Amino acid sequence: MTTTTFKDAAHRADRVIRRPGRPGQFFKDDAGSMTIFGMFMLMCMMVMVGIGVDAMRHERERAHLQYTLDRAVLAAADLDQPLSPQAVVEDYFAKAGLSDALSNVQVTDTLGSRTVSATAESTLPTFFMRMTGVDDLAVATASTAQENIDAVEISLVLDVSGSMNRHSRLSNLKVAAKDFVDEMFDNSVPGTITISIVPYATQVSVPEELFDELNVSEEHNFSRCINWAADEFNTTTISTTEAYQRTMHFDPWNDFDGRDNGSSGELVRDPICEAEASREILLLEDDRTTLKTFIDNLFADGNTSLDVGMKWGSILVDPTFRPIVQALAHPDVGLIDPSYANRPVAHTDAETIKVVVLMTDGQNTNQYYIEDGFREGPSNIWWNAEEEEYSVYDPPSDRYFIPHRDAWADQPYGNGSDTVCDWRLDGFYWSYGCETEEQPGSAVQLSYPDLWAYTSMEWIVEDLYEPWMNDDLAWSRWYHDVQSSYGRSVKNTRTTNICGASKDNGTVVFTIGFEAPDASETLLENCASSPSHYFDVEGLEISDAFSAIASSIRALRLTQ
Repeated sequence: MTTTTFKDAAHRADRVIRRPGRPGQFFKDDAGSMTIFGMFMLMCMMVMVGIGVDAMRHERERAHLQYTLDRAVLAAADLDQPLSPQAVVEDYFAKAGLSDALSNVQVTDTLGSRTVSATAESTLPTFFMRMTGVDDLAVATASTAQENIDAVEISLVLDVSGSMNRHSRLSNLKVAAKDFVDEMFDNSVPGTITISIVPYATQVSVPEELFDELNVSEEHNFSRCINWAADEFNTTTISTTEAYQRTMHFDPWNDFDGRDNGSSGELVRDPICEAEASREILLLEDDRTTLKTFIDNLFADGNTSLDVGMKWGSILVDPTFRPIVQALAHPDVGLIDPSYANRPVAHTDAETIKVVVLMTDGQNTNQYYIEDGFREGPSNIWWNAEEEEYSVYDPPSDRYFIPHRDAWADQPYGNGSDTVCDWRLDGFYWSYGCETEEQPGSAVQLSYPDLWAYTSMEWIVEDLYEPWMNDDLAWSRWYHDVQSSYGRSVKNTRTTNICGASKDNGTVVFTIGFEAPDASETLLENCASSPSHYFDVEGLEISDAFSAIASSIRALRLTQ
């Protein structure tokens, strides 16, 4: 008989419980449940990653569709686009392989404005979202582009110096400037755009009505220009109360006397400040015919002053000019359309574009002016209009030289009887003698402004002073001491300063070098708002430059 102990029974029980394949084992071992949970989490992660992949595919498709749509409506809204807006949008989508996605194109055309709106949509099959019941994702985009002209204030600053007569430059400029006028008005709403024209050479002349609104010195009234001080090129402003110095009416170049030409005489032919109507500024004009007629009447003569031209161009878009505009727009004056009496608007006005276009074919040259001691008051020259004869007073001797007699006298020629002394040939001998003679007419002492206005300095030196004065002394006292000039270096600095002040105000500055020398390129490029705002052109290319500027002014912008 076999006897089983407690210890043996326990050992056998343990062996039974641990035997593999018995169902009771799974109640004791949890390793299988962790494996199932891990597999479940892995599947969830794969689904989430798959959804992310589908989402990325959707965004990529949407971005591609939006990019194509934006480019298409921008091109279609261009007012210069020769094709129909609908055709332009369809062409963009066809070339991108997205023709089936384009769903709608709407075009709204008004005078000076075009708005193009379009929508596109497509369906993207999913890869992983199918597992969640989503078989497709919709891709939808919309875009609107508008090209139009907001309010625009433009100053065309045009070089009309003598060199513009060469190589058909002036005629090419006229064609380009008139086309610019047409292009701007063809694509703008009436009442939104004004163009001022500043023709400049040695100086800039302004209309009399404008001059009357300024506090300018009154030495003469033959012409109307301002001698700007150096610090005034640091600002674009103008004042109705600040004292400005008038440019004298004089000719520093020619040998000319016009006082005996006709009953009223003839003014010097090449004055620094010209009185011709076609040389005066044309102010805030919105009539294309008036503008184009003005351009047709331009002529070329004189030196080049980019600084003075740019100064006036900047003034005409500066709000400090508005009180003057309001005065000139008054019905009693009528120089400017009253509807523009609120211009120039503030520089901060977001709805108005201010533009200055500075064009030149050269570089700054000398600008002449009369020294202060010879700007006003009586001169030493007397004029007998009836006899058309001069007399010259010599203060040291307190006597008068009579040029046509080559003799000295105690009074100017034409004041009744006088004792005239000179050398006479008596037989074979010369003798110095005096005699009393009756002098017809009446001699009048000329003021300095009157003297310079009709007679050039060169003529005065050679015909009135050299006959009795040492030649070098005559030129020194009555030419070099009477006038002076600013040279290129000074004027380049002034040009840079006024361009900088204009740009600081937010004015868009375009510059055109029209067959200009290399020395002008740096100045003009620095003057422009950016290098892309500077145009270096030759011949007929000037029309391309003005056309490009017109297109730049018409801002394209996405509105949605």
